[in-house]
Amino acid sequence: MPRTLRHRVPRRLKATLLASAASAACVCLLAASAPPAPLGVGDRLFPYLGNPGYDVSAYDLSFAYSGDNGKPLRAVTTIDARTTRSLESVNLDFAHGAVDSVEVDGAPAAFAFAGEDLVVTPRTPLPAHTRTRITVRHTSDPVPEKGRDGGWVRTADGLAMANQADVAHLVFPCNDHPSDKAMFTIHVTAPEGYTAVANGLPVGVARSRATTTWTYRTGHPMATELAQVSIGRSTVLHRPGPHGLPVRDVVPTKDRAALEPWLAKTPDQIAWLESKVGRYPFETYGVLMASAKTGFELETQTLSLFEKDLFTDAAYPKWYVESVMVHELSHQWFGDSVSPRSWSDVWLNEGHATWYEALYAEERANRPMEARMKAAYGASDGWRAAGGPPARPKVPKAGEKIGIFRPNIYDGAALALYALRQEIGKPAFERLERTWVRDHRDGTATTADFERLASDIAGRDLSGFFQAWLYGAKTPPMPGHPDWKQAPPLKSAKSKK
Repeated sequence: MPRTLRHRVPRRLKATLLASAASAACVCLLAASAPPAPLGVGDRLFPYLGNPGYDVSAYDLSFAYSGDNGKPLRAVTTIDARTTRSLESVNLDFAHGAVDSVEVDGAPAAFAFAGEDLVVTPRTPLPAHTRTRITVRHTSDPVPEKGRDGGWVRTADGLAMANQADVAHLVFPCNDHPSDKAMFTIHVTAPEGYTAVANGLPVGVARSRATTTWTYRTGHPMATELAQVSIGRSTVLHRPGPHGLPVRDVVPTKDRAALEPWLAKTPDQIAWLESKVGRYPFETYGVLMASAKTGFELETQTLSLFEKDLFTDAAYPKWYVESVMVHELSHQWFGDSVSPRSWSDVWLNEGHATWYEALYAEERANRPMEARMKAAYGASDGWRAAGGPPARPKVPKAGEKIGIFRPNIYDGAALALYALRQEIGKPAFERLERTWVRDHRDGTATTADFERLASDIAGRDLSGFFQAWLYGAKTPPMPGHPDWKQAPPLKSAKSKK
């Protein structure tokens, strides 16, 4: 990791410099009275993610791509924030890039690395409850460190992003925690022959002799883990969605004809979800089909990331592919518009997306929800033992690729939602879902918020129900299905000598 070191200054020289009001750069190096240290917002699963003392209101990101996805991009990140207390220094999450310079409110600032934090020390402390602008000129490296996945994804013809859960700061300096959402403006410069697309809507294109710069802007606040930038030899396809919603998809140009039948399904899928939970919450939507091996699909805001092979590999049944598309689309409501306050609340994202994935498969492909939930019930105790209960997932191991994304927060959490529908009835459950995404739109929410709303709508205290289903080491009896049982654990095969 590149580091900028503080220089030691002899006491007599320090006194002379201060007395004579020496250059700003030297004074900045003297500003901090304590060595830099990594901070965090205290997330149970990722304790060093995020930083206290300020709220980000907007990011302005600029990336310059050379055409070689093995070389670092030149980048500039500008952060507009409001301090929540007086700060002598500001910690930003950032790693896997070199920093050329930092400015705070237009003046040069000192900076140093501490763990995966970039610690910025302005010339004078920042007062509480004031606005500040931090500009960092840096590189953004698309080549992953050994044992560390995420951030930039190198595709066959360029780059895309996959920042969930804890790696946006491998791409750009930020307050890398979903509790601090902000507006984004993203500029991407690429050589002739490439197309760049990012979250939100296009607001400008500037062409020069050999390069083009695209600018995109979000219409709603976004968590850093949901940022998306696609750079490739791509075609952008446009079609109308429900009530005039602009739908745009990004595909490798050579695969456009083969992928079009899948892309044509998106408007109807949006309409189906709107019939369940209310109007789509953002300014646009689309699918990014990347020629890459990621092992997952991702709900990046307004532009969901998919492996192209999901749509071209005949091994995947049609109903399954469509349900996966609906899973990522569901996240635009559950996880993107309503974001988790902490990563322990991630079951609210994945449980709901899995729920609507299963409901779509039931209604459109005759794949019964009850059969899927019964199978999940049989496996639930094993999932809890391996990954923790849905609302208290186990802390991920360093460098573990699967991280917190285990079956306990997917089908295990959807199973808890099924139990809730059984407990309070279908009409109350459907009212809860619509009210949840309406009341918390563009914000963050917690498991406790969901419990309170469910209790209000049900007209009775559900704290005992949620304690058992979301935090219990064992799966409670399923309401309405007393015959459902846990499947016996699989016996390990004897090892051969």
